[in-house]
Amino acid sequence: MKYEFAPDLQILAEEISFLLFPHIQMERVKCLRSHGTSSRGTIARCHALGKLMQKAIGIKAFYALEFLSERFDNLDPQEQIKVIIHELMHIPKSFGGGFKHHDVVTDRNVTICYKEYILRKKEQTPPDSLGLDLLKKNNQNNLNFLKQFFK
Repeated sequence: MKYEFAPDLQILAEEISFLLFPHIQMERVKCLRSHGTSSRGTIARCHALGKLMQKAIGIKAFYALEFLSERFDNLDPQEQIKVIIHELMHIPKSFGGGFKHHDVVTDRNVTICYKEYILRKKEQTPPDSLGLDLLKKNNQNNLNFLKQFFK
């Protein structure tokens, strides 16, 4: 397995985090692409430096988001964004080295966050540059979910 830093994904993850997940300290999160996986079905992984290792080496929590190139790079851009959102959603508000599990990080919740990301990005961007007519009718439901999700 080979790993390389993914500056394109880092920039996108930072933008998503800025718009949706302000609790994430992106200076302590790095995005990497991996090549040569033999795992089946996995598109990306969130790795954390756990509490024991943090204590042992005297540093704070750190997260690495791994994107398996063989699968991730073949997705369309919208699906890639959803995968990045999914991985960022695993990082808890405490930012302590733990994870939110898949009972919270569900396809439904990722879709809600994706729609909210598009709406917030659209508010920051001139309308023509997005080129998408998107989902304003569910904005209040999405906002209510996000408020509840990030309490």
